[in-house]
Amino acid sequence: MGQTRIMVVLASLKRGALPTLTSGTLALSMAIASLAWNSSADAKATFTTFDPPNAFYTLVFGINDSGAITGSYCKLTRPFHGYVRTADGTITIFDPKGSVQTTATGINNDGVIAGYYKDGTNALHGFIRAVDGTITVFDPPGSVETLANSIDKHGAIAGYYADSNNVFHGYVRTPNGKITTFDPPGAIYTNAFSINNAGIVAGYYSDSNYHGHGFVRAADGTITTFDPMGSTYTFVFGLNESGTITGTYSDANGGHGYLRAANGTITTYDITGSAGITSRSINNKGEIAGTYTDSNNVFHGYLRRVDGKIKIFDPVGSVSTGGQTIGSGAESGVIAGTWEDDQAVQHGFLRTP
Repeated sequence: MGQTRIMVVLASLKRGALPTLTSGTLALSMAIASLAWNSSADAKATFTTFDPPNAFYTLVFGINDSGAITGSYCKLTRPFHGYVRTADGTITIFDPKGSVQTTATGINNDGVIAGYYKDGTNALHGFIRAVDGTITVFDPPGSVETLANSIDKHGAIAGYYADSNNVFHGYVRTPNGKITTFDPPGAIYTNAFSINNAGIVAGYYSDSNYHGHGFVRAADGTITTFDPMGSTYTFVFGLNESGTITGTYSDANGGHGYLRAANGTITTYDITGSAGITSRSINNKGEIAGTYTDSNNVFHGYLRRVDGKIKIFDPVGSVSTGGQTIGSGAESGVIAGTWEDDQAVQHGFLRTP
């Protein structure tokens, strides 16, 4: 899978699409070129499968330290709705008023949810859902499409939006509703993907040559850009409280996973025999959750420990596993994600070690 496939999937995501695991596409997984792999099998973990009532697709996008999960689902006839699943298994469905498609992307430890939705004119708007169910809609000034990616413990949100010239910019929205927009120097497309509780934002951007680069934005607004050595396109997906970033990148030899420490040191890793990898999320211990594709283009989940050892996993009955997000707290290896059965029905899961 080369650069063309990467950009196609990226374009669908920035337009608010909800790609699925079928037809070689994984919920919220960017397709990256081939990798190498070292592994140890996942033997002891427990999997809990869940779905909102009558769901055909259940997509998982966020988990907090108490085990509350948020994401989107649809029945066979669509459209997508937002949901939140509490630690006791109770599922609540929600949509902003006027939504024809709702994507819930993040949940903080208070249970406040961030996301975006499509209205009847196909315009996208950001929203924040309070614990009591109250939904507040927002858009940066001049936005024609607003997407929200991540929320911190205070209720600050990071995301990106398109202006009337179809140029995408990053933004941060504070809990009181103030929105600050930004772009790294030379960016023609900016995606602010993750925010931590210190107000640090990590994401990626494209330059005028359509090369992707990572960036980290400090709470004071200072932006530092970075790339693993030899990278031709760098994606950023995860950020923890120490400022460690994880993502994937491609170079002349294919695709690789990486983590970048707060001091700028970058460590890369590979998965032997894989046809693609997404390093999707990182917790405060430095463990990484993600997905990879095997030689048959089947998706599997993986957990990369701090020592670099990798555990592969699939819920029982899964023919494709992905969309991983890992709990940020101290407990090791608690992961939520999506798996697909042999009837092409997608389910949510919670993996506990």
